[in-house]
Amino acid sequence: MRRQFKDTVMELSTSNDKLVMILGDVSVYLFKEFQDKYPDRFYNMGICENTLISVGAGLASQGFYPFVHTIAPFLTERSYEQIKLDMCYNQLGGNILTCGASFDYAWDGATHQCYSDLAILRMLPNVEVIQPGSLKELDVLLRSQYDNGKVTYYRLSDKPHTIDMPVEFGKAVVLKDCGGKITIMTAGPILVNVFEACKDLPINLVYFHTIQPIDKETIEHFRNTDILVIHDAFGLFEAICETAGLSVGYYGLPKDRFCDTYGTLEAIREDIGLDVTSIKEMLLNKMVQCL
Repeated sequence: MRRQFKDTVMELSTSNDKLVMILGDVSVYLFKEFQDKYPDRFYNMGICENTLISVGAGLASQGFYPFVHTIAPFLTERSYEQIKLDMCYNQLGGNILTCGASFDYAWDGATHQCYSDLAILRMLPNVEVIQPGSLKELDVLLRSQYDNGKVTYYRLSDKPHTIDMPVEFGKAVVLKDCGGKITIMTAGPILVNVFEACKDLPINLVYFHTIQPIDKETIEHFRNTDILVIHDAFGLFEAICETAGLSVGYYGLPKDRFCDTYGTLEAIREDIGLDVTSIKEMLLNKMVQCL
């Protein structure tokens, strides 16, 4: 997905000389072409994530469109105050793009894992929160939102799904509406497991790439069903629950312990029950309960 990020930015940069890259010593070689073509618009600030946000805000105040990029927990959880004050409070737009969440860097453990970013950033005023799950989603949403004057957060993944679907900012995608009593709502790359687990079951499936603003119209369409959010992060469940009066539950991350499994993304998903087999077993049990 980072390569798609680079390709889209390179194309946008040919027609917009206000586009600037601000990196935290991550993906620097990937953007070498940008650096060579536009050395005065390329900043590798090193491992100082708070400064990345502040520099981005300063450049935005001068009419530039910053793309700030590094690893997820360091640019969101560590730099939350800078996003809140330097960008949001001052009403300065910019693009924040991270890599590594939720468990793409499974081998590095809890320090490099990030699953609260969507939840905390959606609480800030006028912040758009996007979790693209595919290369197409990233490309379309990057083009449509990067220069709108708002803070837009894009959570990139090294493990995108390949399910093709229409993409429009702020609009959920109904992948299956079979009139079932249960509706699964999910977001991001975990769709690959969710889709496989429920494809043969009489269960509705709704996919979100935009977490904030959430598509309340689509949520309302399934109001009279039992909604279950399956997600490998926090944020989507909370956004859906803003619509009052729903019957909605959450299946995903444990809330009483760190996800401390090392190794691979697949190992962590299996550990917390987000592999295909575990999801399907849970859904079959839920269907029995709904009889």
